[in-house]
Amino acid sequence: MKKLISSMLAGALMLSLVGCSAASSSGSSSTSSTSSTTDTKSGSNLIGVAMPTQSLQRWNQDGQNMKKELEAKGYKVDLQYSNNDVNTQIQGIENMITKKCKVLVVAAIDGSTLTDVLKKAGDNNIKVIAYDRLIMKTSNVDYYATFDNFKVGVIQGQYIETKLGLKDGKGPFNIELFGGSPDDNNATFFYKGAISILQPYIDNGKLVIGSKQKDYNTIAIQGWESAKAQARMDNLITSTYAKGTKLDVVLSPNDSLAIGIVASLKNAGYGTAAKPYPILTGQDCDKPNVVAMINDQQSMSIFKDTRTLATKVVEMVTSLIQGKPAEVNDSKTYNNGSKVVPSFLCDPVYADKANYKKILVDSGYYKEADLK
Repeated sequence: MKKLISSMLAGALMLSLVGCSAASSSGSSSTSSTSSTTDTKSGSNLIGVAMPTQSLQRWNQDGQNMKKELEAKGYKVDLQYSNNDVNTQIQGIENMITKKCKVLVVAAIDGSTLTDVLKKAGDNNIKVIAYDRLIMKTSNVDYYATFDNFKVGVIQGQYIETKLGLKDGKGPFNIELFGGSPDDNNATFFYKGAISILQPYIDNGKLVIGSKQKDYNTIAIQGWESAKAQARMDNLITSTYAKGTKLDVVLSPNDSLAIGIVASLKNAGYGTAAKPYPILTGQDCDKPNVVAMINDQQSMSIFKDTRTLATKVVEMVTSLIQGKPAEVNDSKTYNNGSKVVPSFLCDPVYADKANYKKILVDSGYYKEADLK
């Protein structure tokens, strides 16, 4: 009887999918499943992909790159976005487990909140790949695929070092520090990488933190929100730089923070010959930020080619479905509090006004028309 009911439900689902396929392709739902999940009985070729939100360009691109690559290999894909809501993401993953996905690829909103739901995945022999953000406090994560997050910060620090001529003994320069969301494990890697380069210059007085705000809990921006970064920059300008003190550089770990910082600086009158924008770092090469680089408002952004990461994750998925271990190049760095997660780290590079055409346009990542 259960098999008969299951068959009837599957048939009804097929008919409903035909009727609503045009509507579902718009991806307007808050959970935004853009899947082709027609095989819910065996799930042998069904891959679940859980992304945090559609409100940031990079996660849209990550999700679509992943879906395209997996479908090209013949997999069915259940791609869901969760509007940066943890409970929505948990419910989406539970739904993927019910559908008997073979592998879950999860970019966590909060890496410490998925312990229970991933135990269910483990109990159902579903392999889990943490995507770009390490999933914490669980043994039920099999692999981690990301970019070298410490190196991201190192490149940002080195860019500042070079542009200011710190190695040549130039200075002192005034700097302000921003940190990423404290619930994102990557954020501390970005910060530690940058500080590994900048700390010696802070110690010898060549870099001066004008506000004296350097404690991570003080400089961190919850949720990577642009508006919160803008508000903090507003406060820094009012408290420290309103009376003519020059601001030379701002360390921003990513583009969503950087775009808020640019808005604050612009409102405060920066962008003139007498008051130029400070050196400002970023990460992700979001379109508005590339435009900001072209307009000399932001100095650089770390480019993490999500096509490369998607290709690597698809290779890992294929290995797991074939019953083989996935390729990794780091088995020591990423301890999630329960285990050291075997990882594959892709290499980041930076783009700025001088090289963005080669890095972003010539590679086909963007069209020149996208950056107007």
